Amino acid sequence: MRPDSTPSSSTSTRPPATPTTVGSTRRADDAARHPRGQRHHRPGDDCGVSNPAHPFDAAIDLQPVEPGRLRGRTRPEWANMVGPFGGITAAVLLHAVEVQPDRLGDPLAFTVNFAAPIVDGDFEVAVKPARTNRTNQHWTMELSQAGDVKTTATAVFAVRRESWADTEPAMPPVADPQTITPMGLAEGIVWPERYDMRFVEGPVPSDGQASSSSTTTMWIRDAAGRQIDYPALSALCDMFYPRVFLRRGGFLPAGTISLTSYFHVDRGQLDGVGADYVLGTAHANRFSAGYFDQSAQVWSRTGHLLATSHQVVYFKG
Repeated sequence: MRPDSTPSSSTSTRPPATPTTVGSTRRADDAARHPRGQRHHRPGDDCGVSNPAHPFDAAIDLQPVEPGRLRGRTRPEWANMVGPFGGITAAVLLHAVEVQPDRLGDPLAFTVNFAAPIVDGDFEVAVKPARTNRTNQHWTMELSQAGDVKTTATAVFAVRRESWADTEPAMPPVADPQTITPMGLAEGIVWPERYDMRFVEGPVPSDGQASSSSTTTMWIRDAAGRQIDYPALSALCDMFYPRVFLRRGGFLPAGTISLTSYFHVDRGQLDGVGADYVLGTAHANRFSAGYFDQSAQVWSRTGHLLATSHQVVYFKG
C-alpha cells in the first residue's frame, strides 16, 4: 500500500450517512487422464460468464488480449466509497484463472493484495501458472491500469479427492433469514444494493456507541437470485465492513490490504447451495499500530462450511 492512499476494498474514506434498508468436483481418476504438461481445462466446463446481463457477470467479464492477458472494465453497480468493492475485484482475478485453457481443478486457496485504488475504466489482468503439479496448480495474477499495478494475487487450484472429513467449528445458532428485516450498509455506497443482507448481530453502527465485540453475523444472498459459484463465493468472503467501525462506533478511514480465502467445497456442493442465503460471521483478533486482522466464516443454510477467510486491514483513528 502506498502510504498516502487507502486501498480500494471494503473501505470508506469519508463518513457516509447512517445505514439504510435495502430491498462434483473433478474426481482424482479424472485428473489421472491428464498427465502433467497437458491441458486440463475442458471446453464443457461451466467457468465462463453465465449471464452477462447480471451485474456480477458483467463485472467479471474478461476479454482476451493475448495469451495470459485479459481486459475488463469497472462497473458502476459495484462502486464503493473509493474504487470498486474489493470483493468484485477478487472475483475478477479468480475468474481470470478459471477461464485459462490449462487450468487444473478448482480454487482451493486465494490471496488478493490491494496495492492501490482502482479508478473507473478499463483494466488489464496478467495471469500465469507458476507451477503445475499432479493434483494442484499455482497461479499469479496482476491487475493494472495504464501500466500501473493496482492489485496482485496468487491462487492455488486443486483436484479434490475423497478422504476423511470433519468440521471443527459449529455454525452459529441463528434465526431464519425470513424473520429478519433486510438492511444495507450506508447511503452512498452502491455495491451493497447487489445483495440482500440481514444482520443477526453487529450491524453497521449508527449511534456512535463503541462496542466491546467486533463480531458481525449476517445472512446474505444475491439480490437478483444469481447462483453462487467460486467467484461469487470469493466476493462473499469480503462482504463484511471493517471491524474497527463496530468497535469504535462509527466510520473511520479503513481499507483491506490483503485478503486470503480458503474454499472448503467442491463445485457440486456449491451447485447445491444455489441462490440461497449463506451465513457469514466475522470478528477481529488484534487492533494495533493502525492495522487489524479479521477472520470470517461463510456457511450454507444447511450447516456446511463453504469458506473461511482472513484479512489485514489498514485504519486511521
